[in-house]
Amino acid sequence: MSISDLLKFGGKKPDAPTGAEADASASRGPETVVPSKALPKFIGALSQKEAPVLVDFGPVIGTNVAFFGEHLGCKLHIEDLAAEIDRHTRNNIRDALPATLAARFTQPDGSVDGVLCWDIFDFLEPAAAKALALQIVRVLKPGGAVMGFFCTKGVERAPFTKFEILEETSSLRHRPHPGLGGAKFVLQNRDIIKMFDGLFVSESFLLKSNTREILLRKRA
Repeated sequence: MSISDLLKFGGKKPDAPTGAEADASASRGPETVVPSKALPKFIGALSQKEAPVLVDFGPVIGTNVAFFGEHLGCKLHIEDLAAEIDRHTRNNIRDALPATLAARFTQPDGSVDGVLCWDIFDFLEPAAAKALALQIVRVLKPGGAVMGFFCTKGVERAPFTKFEILEETSSLRHRPHPGLGGAKFVLQNRDIIKMFDGLFVSESFLLKSNTREILLRKRA
């Protein structure tokens, strides 16, 4: 779903998957619940805005859509960048990812209040990561917030993950994503700071899983 597809959410909560859909989801692997320290900070930053505009790099997850609509009354753009990475991998055109990501976001400068990157940067080579970061900095409003998860150890192959927000907002359910996944690349703190030039690190947490949760902000 393109960033130009603006979704306004609220009201009735989507139904949980049933029947074949639920069976297919269960067959893709186990789900785990993991605490998050950065997510409550991110939600707190957006809650100070009236009808905030949020970009989510993950796929459509009904409970997340309902949560943001009911708790923040936000305007939500769903990007599912894992599907974009997957498409480039399957077609053997990963060299085109930087140009694709640079051209994907058509929103005006300074028009977005928050960006949920999840762990998408782990799956991007340096050129593609830089292209995506430049677009995030460009579209983010002054005072806006960005949340990302960054691995501290590279691996040759890892699956994509869907992150489902639980009601208390301090935990995430990690759900299997149907994409191919791929190699995970490590970004050092200095690389992240340089890549997101124009933003500053507001919060940084190293979890027991050795994942770094980072909250970046653009000065008001």
